[in-house]
Amino acid sequence: MENNSQNKFRLHIGMRNIKTALSATLCALIYFLFDRNPTFACIGAIFGMGSDMGNSILNGGNRLFGTIIGGVLGMILFPIYIIFYPDGGYHYALLIFVFIGTLLLILTSLFFKWPGAIQPGGVVLCIILFNTPVDTYVSYSLNRMFDTAFGVILSIVINLLFPRERVVRFLNKIGVHKLDDME
Repeated sequence: MENNSQNKFRLHIGMRNIKTALSATLCALIYFLFDRNPTFACIGAIFGMGSDMGNSILNGGNRLFGTIIGGVLGMILFPIYIIFYPDGGYHYALLIFVFIGTLLLILTSLFFKWPGAIQPGGVVLCIILFNTPVDTYVSYSLNRMFDTAFGVILSIVINLLFPRERVVRFLNKIGVHKLDDME
């Protein structure tokens, strides 16, 4: 077996790693200042960071639009379900709502030409249907949409402010070291 240096795993911290960590940390800091749980904003920030602006918009858009579609569908379907089961507990009828909601989620995502929204939308839809108390499903849904949007937008702004070329140029200018292959 030949030893090819291209196949070796190289542990390093690149620009995307730093910007992702920065974005998640800033989300948490801002949310701490407002005494809010930063979990979903941080998740949005991590999903929203790409290697470049196009990748950030694609990944963040998948998460954001999926969360919006899943949240809206949950807010539409869950109140219908609780008409029949006011306690909102687990009943076999919920399976029908999951089936219909998932189909609507897929069709809506495909209609808007955003197939990457299906998975994150499905997560939000299932959390609303299976794990959200009857009296908080609307606020839960709206908070997930807001938090995800905040995190995604923050990552896109960080990627816009600190594109790889600008950071590499700056670090080379101050003589840190040559970072042309910085990932």
